[in-house]
Amino acid sequence: MKAKLMDSMQRFSKAMFVPILILPIAGILIAIGNLFTNAQLLERFPFLDNPITTGFGSILSGSLVSVLTNLGLIFCVGIALGLAKKKKAEAAFTSLLGFLVFINAMNRFMDLTGILVDSDALRGSGQTLVLGVQVLDMGVFLGIILGIVTAYVHNKFIDTEFSNAFQVYGGARFVFILLIPIVVLLAILFTYIWPFFQSGINALGDFMMQAGNFGIFLYGTLERLLIPTGLHHLVYTPFLYTSLGGLQEVGGQVFEGARNIYFAEIADNSVSVLSQTVIWDARGISKMFGLIGACLAMYHTAKPANKAKAKAILIPAAVTSFIAGVTEPIEFSFMFISPILFVIHSVLSGLSMVVLNIFNVRAIGPNGFIDFLLYNVPLGTEKTSWPMFIVVGIIFFVLYYFLFRFLIKLWNLKTIGREDDGAETRLYSKADYKEKVEAGKGDNDHEKARIIVEALGGKDNIKTVDNCYTRLRLTVDNPDSVNETVLKQDTGANGVIKKGKNVQVVYGLNVTKVREIVDHYLGRDNSEQ
Repeated sequence: MKAKLMDSMQRFSKAMFVPILILPIAGILIAIGNLFTNAQLLERFPFLDNPITTGFGSILSGSLVSVLTNLGLIFCVGIALGLAKKKKAEAAFTSLLGFLVFINAMNRFMDLTGILVDSDALRGSGQTLVLGVQVLDMGVFLGIILGIVTAYVHNKFIDTEFSNAFQVYGGARFVFILLIPIVVLLAILFTYIWPFFQSGINALGDFMMQAGNFGIFLYGTLERLLIPTGLHHLVYTPFLYTSLGGLQEVGGQVFEGARNIYFAEIADNSVSVLSQTVIWDARGISKMFGLIGACLAMYHTAKPANKAKAKAILIPAAVTSFIAGVTEPIEFSFMFISPILFVIHSVLSGLSMVVLNIFNVRAIGPNGFIDFLLYNVPLGTEKTSWPMFIVVGIIFFVLYYFLFRFLIKLWNLKTIGREDDGAETRLYSKADYKEKVEAGKGDNDHEKARIIVEALGGKDNIKTVDNCYTRLRLTVDNPDSVNETVLKQDTGANGVIKKGKNVQVVYGLNVTKVREIVDHYLGRDNSEQ
């Protein structure tokens, strides 16, 4: 059950990444559009102050802001696409249809029950316009919920086919037919229950804001710490794209989520000071500065004979982290070589966000130096305090360098260039780390199987192995050699039952896994039983 739950969460996290990968592009283009309409820039470069360039910038930034106001639809399609196991295009299209059915069903039901407020009184009512249809303001959560529901129905029934006259209604059409009543029912239910969920979300958001620097530290640390599980997207996505990350009115329109607010504010030249909510997206210090300090520490602590190799490996990794914010090779090398270094890196990442908040820095660089330049420099120092971002970055570069250099020497860690003689000098990937983890699990399974077999009197004493839903069923030559105490205390057995040469060991619902590792240890296959 635990493995299935983790697998489901990881699949959902990967699916969330489908729309998340696209949204920064919109932000960058908004920032570029803002360049052509920025008053300070036009004063410095008068040749840009003409109807063509300013008009282009205004159209570019203004049109892409619409992406931020329709995130529910984007996440709905993206998540359905990501979670679909086959025929992903059909799943995405069906999710779009389901989204349209939902908002119109909710609108009609709210109209019939008299819940709809006047269109002039939307602000603060908990209702909004989605694609021109007035519904409850569920924001990104609407897209997430419908994306998951669509993907579930799609995966379960996409292969359904009919014969004769009903043949045309199979496959994706059948999925949509089933989805209609489900979506309509959800629209009715959420009309009543969503206000309670929204109150809880708002309360959690208020708690995080009131938690101040501790909340920021916890958020920044967890966002890095969960990278090995692939669940870190589930930490930062709600803060960046939902009301959990704050609500802000910009240009007469309410935006929710730190990144959405930030993009809206940089597109609106009338905003003089950026919102404090931007701190939830201030994750660039460790990527742009900290990990470079860590790489330098690894180079300086490398063995003299390996310095050339270490330099050739670390420089590209450091440059990639700084320019593009791609940190995987460095971070997974920490986890492979010494997980404590990754934990320290995660803590320092959270601490860097706290320092930025203390100095009221509103600059961001989530994907490296290129993003940092495009997002912050054109806005000027008053809005973002971007020079202080660099100052804080240099401080953390020094902190990372000396701390990592000290720990590498203190614990004699086998970082890049310090490997044992004959070992390969290289960075490690996520696949390498997962392989190591799986190997560790295999070692644990092998040890557990060894204890079970020895407690059952050894390999020669075991004649057959089988299992039912909760029990490992065996026949043995000598039942007196079965050690019940070891089976209960050391292998997690809930009980041992002996009936002649038949022995039953109660393990509960995980008995199938126990059967597998015992068979593997004995060198037997299930088909041989």
